[in-house]
This record gives sequence, structure tokens and C-alpha cells, in this order.
Amino acid sequence: MDVLVRVYAGLVDLVGRAELEVPFGKPRSVKDLLGSVGVPRCELGFLLVDGEVATPDRLLVGGERVAAYPPLRQLVPDPGDHLWPSPPEPRRFVLDVHLGTLCRRLRLLGFDVWYRSHADDDELAAVAVTEGRILLSRDRQLLLRRTILHGYCPRADDPDDQLAEVAERYGLGERCRPLTRCVRCNGDLEVVDKAEVLEELPPRTRAAFDTFARCSACHRVYWPGAHTPAIERILARVGAQGNGPGGP
Repeated sequence: MDVLVRVYAGLVDLVGRAELEVPFGKPRSVKDLLGSVGVPRCELGFLLVDGEVATPDRLLVGGERVAAYPPLRQLVPDPGDHLWPSPPEPRRFVLDVHLGTLCRRLRLLGFDVWYRSHADDDELAAVAVTEGRILLSRDRQLLLRRTILHGYCPRADDPDDQLAEVAERYGLGERCRPLTRCVRCNGDLEVVDKAEVLEELPPRTRAAFDTFARCSACHRVYWPGAHTPAIERILARVGAQGNGPGGP
């Protein structure tokens, strides 16, 4: 007998519709069944099988009704049973090659983001596992790998919208340390005296600004610039609090 699957909230974007009947052959786990319709296990927050709380490893025999929810606590305030351990603290990420702009946005908020423009799927998965990072990828086949413990597929195409999704999913607003990380190389920014970087500054910058920071890794110098309003807009989008050493 077919299995009736109902998905909720953001999972609908992955499946393409809220309800579907999945042809059933031999017994299989809930996670395998949901994976076959495009829902990675790392996207799951809460499961019901025939109205009862279930784990992803629950074996289906055919004819069941499966309800799948993302990890949104406003949908299931306190289910009591959790399918997945909480996301790692501090929040650290690894992003695929298609999310370069999102990478820069996250670094701007102060998050440690591993990103390589030519990284393949095997390398991304290995970094996620060995370093305990949250994998962000538009490639659902990558997220479907069994080794991926924490991951998310941004639904939006616009980087600002992607950032808003990720911030809501992982509670980034209260964890932001804006302008404390180099957007170019991911190094930490350290406040420096103006005198230390004076010779590296354009003439107009020397005259206009007094607050500076330097990347501890690539040594790039940062200061508040004309695009500060755009930075503040990005920070406001995710409800970021706090101040870093200075803007790029």
C-alpha cells in the first residue's frame, strides 16, 4: 500500500506540494522514504507516523500516514522528542560554491564560514563532519548524505533573502558579532590604532576616519565606509545586535 506523506512549512518548498502518495514496495525507514521525495534528514524537526511521534529510523510497512515538520518551534512548541541534536555552538558554517555572496553576508555578521570557490561535494561533506559545521547548500543530493548532521538548503535566490532564512533557522540575530570577521578570508578582525595603519590608507580615508581594524590573517585594513548604510541594512534584516571594530 502507498504511504501518504504530508509536509509542512518550508518542507513544502522541497517537495513541491504539501501532500502526496508515495508508492511503496519493500519496508523502508521514514528518512529513506522522505529522502526519495527530496527531503534531507537534516531538514527534519519533528515526525508523526499515524499520529504518533516517530524517529527517522522508524520502519514503514506500507499504508501509513507520515507528517513531517521542519525544526520550527512555533509549529511544534515542545514536542518532547527531538530528531536531531541542537545545532553546534558557536554557529559555524560551510557553504557550497553557489553561495559566495551569502558567505560574505554571514562573515559580515561575525560568523565563521568555510568557503572555497572550487570545493567539491566530497570536500564540503568532509569539512562539515570533521569540523562540526552546518552545511548550507542548494544541492539537495549533498544534503541527503547520511553523514550530514546539520544542514539547510536556502530556498531563495536573493542573498539577502537567503540570509534571512538562515538567520531565522539558526537563531543568528542574538549570536551576531557584526564586523568582527574578515569577509575576504574569514580571519578575525582586531582593532588597531590609526597610527599603525596610516601609511596603508588612501589620503581621503586618513582625513575622514579614525576607527580601524585589521584582519589577523590576511592583514586587510577595515574602516567605516560609504557603504555602511548597506551594512546596517543587512544587520537589521536579521535583528543583529552589538558592534564590531569597524566596517569595511
